[in-house]
Amino acid sequence: MPRDLDISLLRTFVVVHDRGNMTAAARVLHLTQGAISQHVKRLESLFDAPLFRREHRQLSLTGAGDRLLAKARALLVLNDELWAEMSKKTISGPVRFGVPYDLMGQELASALKAYQIAWPHADVLLTCAASDKLVIALERGEIDLALVEEPVVHTRASFFKVQCLSIERLVWVGASGGSSFKKQPLPVSLVAESCSFRPAIVSALEEQGRAWRTVYESGSIEATRATVKADLAVTAWLAFTVPQDLQILSVESGLPELPPFAINLYQRSDETALATLQLASLVGRVFGG
Repeated sequence: MPRDLDISLLRTFVVVHDRGNMTAAARVLHLTQGAISQHVKRLESLFDAPLFRREHRQLSLTGAGDRLLAKARALLVLNDELWAEMSKKTISGPVRFGVPYDLMGQELASALKAYQIAWPHADVLLTCAASDKLVIALERGEIDLALVEEPVVHTRASFFKVQCLSIERLVWVGASGGSSFKKQPLPVSLVAESCSFRPAIVSALEEQGRAWRTVYESGSIEATRATVKADLAVTAWLAFTVPQDLQILSVESGLPELPPFAINLYQRSDETALATLQLASLVGRVFGG
């Protein structure tokens, strides 16, 4: 006999994964931490397999959890689709979505795939560019929705509806076991002149009095990654986007502390299309909003 899955358990599982711990998930879902823990235990009992392992105060997926994640996201979107259809709402048409290159990771890709499965008549048109260019594209009406990385204290015109999804650490990144951070002047790869992190990086280095030079600004995040991996330079990225083959440099490296950055979701204030609003809701859940 087939068994039924409790959608609320799957929603808890996905939010715990996206937030990295049960305390943060409890705040998002407006539940107690104990309730979150019970939801996870019930789901693990159903599948007779652990879904999370604890690593450095954060939770990471086991093999079983990794197999569950993408399909759990798809089921949640299908659940929302069913509610929308039964309430006479339809979701169709194009959604022009802008994303910085470094945020286009596996979690967001899985969410976009789930969205497309749930809403086959809604077409996501993806644009990857630096945050400032995405804001300009929004102003021109070229895109409908954008993820924007910017300093926490930064504000823009009320022309946009802005939702802060999370506050993230900006960290120095170097090659594993590398020594570029010791060089004078400091070799830095900043991807491009339009990089959102560039003003904060330059300001921190100038305040410290550290001489630095630019290494290979090509506009390609993959080229920057290769440059850093080869120990030709250091760079700065949001902590959760740092790939496993690179190393977050500690304060012992002597590099100046960098400010936190907000991941904000921007959309036009007059935007009412259901396809855009549904995608905004899904993206918000991916980044913990």
